[in-house]
Amino acid sequence: MVGTLRIIMDKEDFLAAALRNPVNEAIADELFRLALPDAWIVSGCLVQTAWNVQTMRALDYGIADYDVFYFDPDTSWQAEDTVIRKLRGRLASLDVKVEVRNQARVHLWYPQKHGLPYPALHSSAQGIDRFLTKNTQVGIRRTPSGHDVYAPNGFDDIADMVVRPNHTANFSAANYDAKASRWKALWPEIAVLGAETK
Repeated sequence: MVGTLRIIMDKEDFLAAALRNPVNEAIADELFRLALPDAWIVSGCLVQTAWNVQTMRALDYGIADYDVFYFDPDTSWQAEDTVIRKLRGRLASLDVKVEVRNQARVHLWYPQKHGLPYPALHSSAQGIDRFLTKNTQVGIRRTPSGHDVYAPNGFDDIADMVVRPNHTANFSAANYDAKASRWKALWPEIAVLGAETK
């Protein structure tokens, strides 16, 4: 929460804030043009843009990368690499880091990389559900009639600038603390709840 003023945010407010960042809008548009299956721009780049709007910072302040999820039953590395190269090529003029991940194959590499369980997913939304923090469990995608927004926890924590742990099978208190500390250094207005918070 910024000061003592309680900001109310709904889906339209969140979408308007997130799309004020022209990079978010350009990525959403490109995903629509490419017609990748179940493709979303997700997580921090959306929430951090909203925080920047609320705190009157530059729209891209503190955003390390822009995350894209899609879901393709072809779980080969070659297929994912082809999508990564194509999307990065088409977005190269934005001069930002874009992280693209096929959610159908995360369970193949995540346990080895992070030493934590990661049951197979069946959609990109399930990947969003597994984020370390509840406030970043968001995704947007362009549709023929506008945009879809996926936000299983709503928008209160985003509006209130609260970072809350999301205790899933792949939750790591150390990773949560590291991420929250980085964010707190960049956005001192945020309230970080302890990793043990339910």
